[in-house]
Amino acid sequence: MGATFTSFYFLCFYVCLLFLYYLVPKKAQWCVLLFSSIAYYLLSGNGILILYPIISCLSAYMGIRIMSGDGQSGRNRNLRESSGDQKPGGEQENGGNEISGSRRKATLVMVIVLQIGILFLLKYVNFGIHTVNGLSKLFGGTGEVITAFHFMVPLGISFYTFSILGYVIDVYNGIAVPQKNFFKLALYGMYFPVILSGPIMRYREDGEQFFKPHALDYKQVTFGMQRMLWGFFKTLVISERMNLVVNTVYGDYGQYGGVYLWFATICFAFQLYTNFSGSMDIVLGMSQTFGLKMPENFETPYFSKNISEYWRRWHITLGVWMKEYVFYPLLRTSAFTKLGKNLKKRLGKKRGKQLTTFLAMFLLWFTVGIWHGGDWKYVIGSGLLHWFYIVMGELLTPFFQVFMEKCHINPRSRWVDGFRIVRTFFLVNIGFVFFRADSAGTAVSMLKSMFTSFHPGVFFDGSLFTLGLDWIEMTIAVVSLGILFAISILQEKGMKIRESISQRKLPVRWLIWYALLFYTILLGYYGPGYSAAEFIYQGF
Repeated sequence: MGATFTSFYFLCFYVCLLFLYYLVPKKAQWCVLLFSSIAYYLLSGNGILILYPIISCLSAYMGIRIMSGDGQSGRNRNLRESSGDQKPGGEQENGGNEISGSRRKATLVMVIVLQIGILFLLKYVNFGIHTVNGLSKLFGGTGEVITAFHFMVPLGISFYTFSILGYVIDVYNGIAVPQKNFFKLALYGMYFPVILSGPIMRYREDGEQFFKPHALDYKQVTFGMQRMLWGFFKTLVISERMNLVVNTVYGDYGQYGGVYLWFATICFAFQLYTNFSGSMDIVLGMSQTFGLKMPENFETPYFSKNISEYWRRWHITLGVWMKEYVFYPLLRTSAFTKLGKNLKKRLGKKRGKQLTTFLAMFLLWFTVGIWHGGDWKYVIGSGLLHWFYIVMGELLTPFFQVFMEKCHINPRSRWVDGFRIVRTFFLVNIGFVFFRADSAGTAVSMLKSMFTSFHPGVFFDGSLFTLGLDWIEMTIAVVSLGILFAISILQEKGMKIRESISQRKLPVRWLIWYALLFYTILLGYYGPGYSAAEFIYQGF
C-alpha cells in the first residue's frame, strides 16, 4: 500500500475504512480504528517495525498502571489531587494502599529512559558517532574512532514517542486520567493518520474522543473531505512542482549560484510548507470524517512578524510540547533555580532572569533542532539559528524602539508590518538552506554564494525555465501559489473558508469544489516513476 496519503491504494483503504467505521456498532468504532492502524503499519513497509510502537505503548501502559495504583480510579485520584489531598513528598492516598513518591518518580524515569533510549538508538546514535569522528579528524586523528550503525527506523517514531511520553508525564503530574485498557492506549499511540506526520497529540485534550461513539454526520464528513481535497491540492499541484526546482539546484549547487540558490530556497520554503501543511489538512480532514478533532499544526506561518510568532504558527504542536515538557521543567530544576539566583545577585533581577531564560532556550532549541534529524544541519538550521534570532530580537528591541521614535515611524503601520513579515521570511529561509542542504558545511558554502554572487539578469533571460519547470509548468505553479496566497489572506482575516462556502447556493458550492477537484486531478504532478507527494517528514 505504501505510506503516502496520496497513493491510489491508500485512498481505496480509506474509503473502505470509512464505510466500515459507520457500519459497525458505535461501541466498536474504536476497534475498527485500532485494527486499521495496525494494518496500515504492517502494509506500509517492514511489518516487523510495528514492534517499536507496541513496545512504547506497552511501557507507557505498565508505567501508568504502576503510578496510578491497582484498583485506583484515575478520576478519584485526580479529584483528590485537585483538592490538595496529597501527602508531602509525593505520597498519595490510594484506597488504603500508598504509592510512594519515590516509586512513582522511579517509574516515570524508567519509562522516559526507555522511550527516549529507543528514539536515540534508532535516530541519533550515528549523530553522536559522526560528531566524535569529526572531532577526532579536526584534532589530527583518523576520523574513524567509532563505526556507525545502521538501523531501520519505524514510521513516525518522533511523533508517537512524544505523544506517548507527554501522556505518561501528565499522568504522573495528575492532569490526565490513566487509561486502564491497553488496546485503547495503543490506538491513541498508533492512530495511523497521526503516526506518519503528526500532529503531536495530548491525551488530556485529544485522547478520550477516540473511544466515544460517533454518529454519521453529513456536515463533518463533507467538511472533512473538503479539507482533504485542499491538502491534495497543496501537495500534488504545488509541492511536487516546487520539488523539481529544488532538486535541480540543490542537487548540483556547484553549478548554480546567487539568484538560482535564492530562487530554489524560496521554492523549498513553499515546497515544505505545502507538503507539511497539506499533509496536515489530509490528516485533520480524514479524522474529521471519523468524528475526531485533531489539534491544528499551522496558522499561515509565513505571515509572522518575528521568529517567535513564526514558531507559534509553524508546527504548533511541537512548539507546545517542547515548552510544556522541556522548557518549563528545565527552568524549574534546582540547577537553573540556583543559577538564576546567582545571576540576579551579580547582574540585577532583570538581566539575571533574562540570561537564565536564554540558557534554557539554548537547550530547548538544541532539542528542537535535533528532533528534526540526527545531523548538525538540523541542529543549526531548525534549532540554534532560531535561538540566535530570538535572543538577538530580545536584545535589540529597545534599540529599534528608540530608532523608530526618533525617526517618527509608526510601529503599527502597514508598511512596517509588511517589512517585518518579509524580514522574518528571509531569516526563516536562511535556516531552510541548512535544512535542505546535504550538510552544514554545504549550507555555509551555499550561503556564501548566495550573498556574494548576484546576477539579476537570470530573471529575464529565461534560464529559470531550465530548472525543471518549463513556462507552462511555471505558470501553473504561480497561479496555484496565487490561489494559496488568496485563501491564506482570507484565513488571516479570520474567515472560515468551508463555512463560508457552505452558505452559498448549491450550484455555487458544487462549482467551487468540483473546480478544485478537477484542477487537482488534471494538474496534480504525479511524475514518471515515483509515488506522488511523498511526505518530507515521513521519516520522523
